[in-house]
Amino acid sequence: MKKFAQYLAESEKTFDYRIKIVGDLPAGFVKEFKDKLKKFDPKSIGDVKTTPIQSQPEGFAGHINQPVNIMDVSFRYPATPPQIQQMVRLLGMDEDRVAINERHWAEGMDQELLGISEQGQDLLNTPYPAPDAEQRALKKDYAADAHEKQVVKNSAAEAHWTVAGGETPPAKTTNDLPQGIKSPMSTIKRPPKPQIGFQK
Repeated sequence: MKKFAQYLAESEKTFDYRIKIVGDLPAGFVKEFKDKLKKFDPKSIGDVKTTPIQSQPEGFAGHINQPVNIMDVSFRYPATPPQIQQMVRLLGMDEDRVAINERHWAEGMDQELLGISEQGQDLLNTPYPAPDAEQRALKKDYAADAHEKQVVKNSAAEAHWTVAGGETPPAKTTNDLPQGIKSPMSTIKRPPKPQIGFQK
């Protein structure tokens, strides 16, 4: 049977973060930063790991050709990213150089970015593969000129269709009616004026 202390330890909630700071860190910054983080009753504070210089560090818009310093922390006392950013600001560093994310989410994103980088060249910049035998055979069915492409076997110019019941005569329109040169308005006679009032 487990002791109460074991149950308490297993049910302990922690606040896990991954802190990233872009650029070179001033001398003594890490020690002072860790001292300030002790107010959150840390369960663990990892060592700072520095990446090689990156042309465009992920998550830091406007910073180019800079390394990224990464630190994993776990607190027993509730801590929020704005509180941690405030500590960085009190140490004389701009807040836009700091990114704080929940650690499990950050680890997943790092794995995804690593997988993308390992894929190599993207498909958009990959040239089309050479046509196979089936594609070369189908190419014979197409004729191309400077203006259009059409399927030779189904070209409308060469298609001959037989309709059951014979050909339908063309429909007549008003354009087929005989046209005269006399206006229809010229044959209309106006009625006499009514006998009302004074008339000249």
